[in-house]
Amino acid sequence: MDAHVYRTVEPLLPVTIPKGGIRYAPGVKAGRWIFGTGHKGTSDYVSGMGASVIEPALPHWGKPKLRREADQIFRNLGELMQAGGSNLANVVRLDQHYTTPSAVEPYHDARRAVLGDHVPPSTSTITKGLLLADQAIEVHMIGVVPDSTFRPVHVRPKQQAEVHPTSGYSLALTVGDFVFVAGRMADAFEFGAGVAAAARMPDGYLWKGMPIKLEAEFVIEEKIVPALEASGSSLSSALKCQVYLRDLEDFAPFNEVWASKFPARPPATTLIPTATPGFSHRDLRLEINVIALRSNAETTAQVIDAGVMPSYDGHIQAMRAGDLLFLSGMLALGGGGVIDAARYDPQQPFFGSSTQEQMEYLLCNAERICSTAGTSLANVVRIQQYHTDLNTFYPAYQVWEKHLPEQHLPFSAIEVPFLPVPGCSVMLELWVYVP
Repeated sequence: MDAHVYRTVEPLLPVTIPKGGIRYAPGVKAGRWIFGTGHKGTSDYVSGMGASVIEPALPHWGKPKLRREADQIFRNLGELMQAGGSNLANVVRLDQHYTTPSAVEPYHDARRAVLGDHVPPSTSTITKGLLLADQAIEVHMIGVVPDSTFRPVHVRPKQQAEVHPTSGYSLALTVGDFVFVAGRMADAFEFGAGVAAAARMPDGYLWKGMPIKLEAEFVIEEKIVPALEASGSSLSSALKCQVYLRDLEDFAPFNEVWASKFPARPPATTLIPTATPGFSHRDLRLEINVIALRSNAETTAQVIDAGVMPSYDGHIQAMRAGDLLFLSGMLALGGGGVIDAARYDPQQPFFGSSTQEQMEYLLCNAERICSTAGTSLANVVRIQQYHTDLNTFYPAYQVWEKHLPEQHLPFSAIEVPFLPVPGCSVMLELWVYVP
């Protein structure tokens, strides 16, 4: 049946980008939620980076370019929240990708100037590339339309003191039954001490632990668990986690630790590669953020099994909680690795598109998961695509157009240095509204 029959979400400020006829939704309103995805320093969403950001004639006359870029992004986010019937005081989470560490401090300055002491849980990572020329920052936002029982409440436990004032984000935030925990890393609690002693190998030893496992244990037990407990939640109530990993060899050992922390059931999980370095300290290997339910929540969590092969052994396909469906990161896998249709054929190297075959497989699987959860792919509120080469973005978009014709899509496309399965060129991360 036509997926549009089930569409209940509202695109906010939708545009059609003339180059390629790409339909983009900077935001989506879905009931009480507002999602902003793939925000860049553009003034009209259709013409690339804004002229007031680039200032080609006087590039160094006023504020630095990176600050101008961040300021434009927050102007756009403010307009988006207003279009959804809310404002920036009701943002509950921000995530940032940067192509250079130099962009982080100007962005933080812009964020504090707009949000003041309402900086919600945040995750910042360095990535390989973004879609627009001269773009250094990409931002994703979750906000709400509040009422008396559904509004942001900051949670600032004693560990809040470790957040450097230039960042200023809250370690956690609650809204209704939902808990948002900021991206956490294995840095020491004392600023300037680098990687925490408990999360690194003893000096001089070649073995006596594995660095990624030490970091994962420390982040989960010493940072995420306390933030969840301060929010009235626990690890067993986790719904969705994004795990950013720097090194390909760390994926499998990280998953060993991850499985041990969730003996009953894991949350929906996406493992996302970063650049090297990828985090605030050059020696750190991972960062984890969490969405969970309060332990006494009326909202219930439901694991969704649509018979789709997960990206990793032991991962679930998706988790539904109330009106939100969180899918784990999706790769086009069969039992022998990347699906046969997407494999490179050296005898016919220019026939077909591997990325399009992968996307076709992924979107068909995503629709199966959505249907099992009681919704439709047409209710997607956030699309995050991770490409090993952004030249494959447009072929991937054409598959979306086939599945959801004429629908404005809330997409982001990020270039990453690798994906953990040979032959895979795109990973899909989807968040969907359940009406």
